[in-house]
Amino acid sequence: MIDISVAYNRYKFLGHEFLTWLWHMIETDKDALLDPSADMDDIYIGNRVVLENSSHNRDEVISIKGDGAGLEEGLLALQKGAKVTEINLVAKSGENEWRFSVKGESLNLSSLKPPETGNVEGVEDVEGAVLEKIYLYEKAVNLTGFLYRQFIKRRLSDEWEKTVVRKMSVWIGRAAEE
Repeated sequence: MIDISVAYNRYKFLGHEFLTWLWHMIETDKDALLDPSADMDDIYIGNRVVLENSSHNRDEVISIKGDGAGLEEGLLALQKGAKVTEINLVAKSGENEWRFSVKGESLNLSSLKPPETGNVEGVEDVEGAVLEKIYLYEKAVNLTGFLYRQFIKRRLSDEWEKTVVRKMSVWIGRAAEE
């Protein structure tokens, strides 16, 4: 039986590949990411991307923060072999907006800000408000699970090496030239 810490360290690269692939898909084929059953209209990169480059026996961490921050430095880091280790996402469904961060190594969600809910007028409204909040949090968790399942299907298929990696390389090269 494999020790949990060994498995964690052995397979955390999948989360980093997932977030790198997710950034690529958001930039190039966003419609393929939207789950029709989840009622999501849009998804895009939020105000934070963290990349890590562990090549050449040194760890380099690149953090891009801010609402108006350009992602050019991140694309340059990808060109040098970095992987996305954390990303902030914004998902929309109609007027509702979810903002949250995903950590690559564990797929933990953090800083989750769901859409606003109605005001609690009295004690009898508390249960409904709690259930509504749970539902809204669950939508972000389900979206992340849906996106990861899409990634894993592609990652384990023959098309990964043949087409997906090639398309990502072209995207990184083209974006770095701009």
